[in-house]
Amino acid sequence: MTGKSVTDPAEMSEADAANELMRLARQIRKHNKLYHAEDAPEISDAEYDALVRRNAAIEAVFPHLVRDDSPSKAVGHEVAASPLSKVRHEVRMMSLDNAFSDEEVADFVARVRRFLSLGADEPVVFTAEDKIDGLSCSLRYEQGKLVRAATRGDGQVGEDVTANVAHIADIPQELHGTVPEVFEIRGEVFMAKADFLALNEAQEAEGGKIFANPRNAAAGSLRQKDASVTAKRPLRFYAHGWGAASEVPGDSQFEVMQAIANWGVPISAALIRCCSLDQMLAHYRQIGAMRADMRYDIDGVVYKVDRLDYQQRLGFVAKAPRWAMAHKFPAEQAETTLEGIDIQVGRTGKLTPVGRLKPVTVGGVVVSNVTLHNRDEIARLGVRIGDRVVIQRAGDVIPQVVENLTRDEERDAFNFPDHCPICDSEAVAEEGEVDVRCTGGLICPAQRTERLKHFVSRGALDIEGLGEKTIDEFFAKGWLESPADIFRLKQRKEDILALEGWKEKSVENLLAAIEAKREPDAARLLFGLGIRHVGAVTARDLLKHFTTLPALRDVAERARNGKGEVASEAVTELTAIDGVGPVVVEALGDFFHEDHNRQVWDDLLSEISPPDYVVETKDSEVAGKTVVFTGKLETMSRDEAKAQAERLGAKAAGSVSVKTDLVVAGPGAGSKLKKAAELGIEVIDEAAWAEIVKAAG
Repeated sequence: MTGKSVTDPAEMSEADAANELMRLARQIRKHNKLYHAEDAPEISDAEYDALVRRNAAIEAVFPHLVRDDSPSKAVGHEVAASPLSKVRHEVRMMSLDNAFSDEEVADFVARVRRFLSLGADEPVVFTAEDKIDGLSCSLRYEQGKLVRAATRGDGQVGEDVTANVAHIADIPQELHGTVPEVFEIRGEVFMAKADFLALNEAQEAEGGKIFANPRNAAAGSLRQKDASVTAKRPLRFYAHGWGAASEVPGDSQFEVMQAIANWGVPISAALIRCCSLDQMLAHYRQIGAMRADMRYDIDGVVYKVDRLDYQQRLGFVAKAPRWAMAHKFPAEQAETTLEGIDIQVGRTGKLTPVGRLKPVTVGGVVVSNVTLHNRDEIARLGVRIGDRVVIQRAGDVIPQVVENLTRDEERDAFNFPDHCPICDSEAVAEEGEVDVRCTGGLICPAQRTERLKHFVSRGALDIEGLGEKTIDEFFAKGWLESPADIFRLKQRKEDILALEGWKEKSVENLLAAIEAKREPDAARLLFGLGIRHVGAVTARDLLKHFTTLPALRDVAERARNGKGEVASEAVTELTAIDGVGPVVVEALGDFFHEDHNRQVWDDLLSEISPPDYVVETKDSEVAGKTVVFTGKLETMSRDEAKAQAERLGAKAAGSVSVKTDLVVAGPGAGSKLKKAAELGIEVIDEAAWAEIVKAAG
């Protein structure tokens, strides 16, 4: 358990490798589910690919540590609870291994030649075509007629979307000409860039869901319970292969794809045969150069061994064919003009600069705004209004400026404001911080609306139906000025009903959701107030100690306003709580020192009655023990680990002492691990801790 965290798998210990493989399996499984099952990815394709590559690199060095749930064995994601029925694929729908450099493509070609034992003069031909960023779909034809369509799912079981694909013009209900008795055509359902933009404009006008990118729009449109919704969406389809087949109309990949096209199913116009590595790479660069101007999103080029008898000999590894590879493109970039810089004010008063761009298409999305992060980032880039800039967007990551092409030109520098653009209060950066914040607090309208949104958010009171647009609308009408006003909205039922888009049922649901929160969890309520430096975990730690909100307020006020020993005792009591330091104490004192905040607090507590805070625990082998976490935790945050310990009835301490019963050590553990050894305290790794948590249920 000693030693440091290393990047090179060859230098890792077995324990570190096992820990990281466990972490990667969980992370990749989570992001697979978000991408394939929920159409709601949280990270970019590039970030996801990096996780997969890291997993593969460690498994290559430690093949005996490959897990049963390894991402290298998985395809897509298990079909989650869905109104669509499940379909088992007769032939598994595989995924592809990825290459990110010319060298990796050369290695792929060399591996194919070695596996087939081909001589230096024996040719091997590959097909190459653009890799559409869409949703994989399999179309089963019997006697030339479409009988079933299914999504890939986890490769073995997908969702039945037969009724939905009936509305996709590219997918014929009956194939032309002479066709095999059974033939499954496989390809991608996608949405063209122009159609995607038009759909989002229509969705916004109707107050509907705005899709992040064409891939999400296509997936969400195809996986509808109501096929009439799919019918209204401009979906397309291109074939790129096949599955179960009673016979195959050709001896090569290229011949079969031409046959599929002749049957009336579209294939990529970029599909060609390549007789050498140089031709493969040349086609990759040619497609890459056209990428921004193509009518649909692509994320790479797919190479496949052309001869089908070679494909059969090469076979498959765990989740991918040996005879195919996807050569991925790097993150997309584009050049445009910075036409303005706006300053947005968040709930904590942070002033965030946002660049207004001359609209440009990047990764299938028209980008007109870009984050400039903070004052220091503007200075680092040297950006000014009128500059030509390079922006980058990888997957669903917020666009950002990566280069200023005209920083040497004579132009007035951008002056970052020293006053809030919303309320004109002074804007300053605290000592040691780069962020500039408005000092107006709750008198600043921007902070008030953002704090109200935070108050009802999922991590705080979680009031369903009270979203950002609704809060903005109610605030503009003067119905919401503070959190307490939320609980007085029942008095405005008729006013709400008079607003466009509100019906009797939706108003009743909103008011019922609000009423259900009149006895909220005290820690969630404290977090929802948005006090600086008091996050969800700190709020829980504070309430665990004080049990009630009035008791916390009393100590915080004494720490801020008390004299001598009174203040000292209050500060000591607060800082004795694990995770609470001088910064949190100061933030609590400042909050309750402000008269307006005290009024907001008292007004809110006149409307609601949070019960005493009680930590629910489970029986476990660590109940009643003191646990210390040290080193780098790789499958969870330190806060999550402490929360787990609390749920198991243990106390999570910050330092090792004679009172410590157990130390959970990750890579990079240092002095705490050494002290545990000196005191003879039991030490386990993160995997063993996970087993304790699992055993407790």
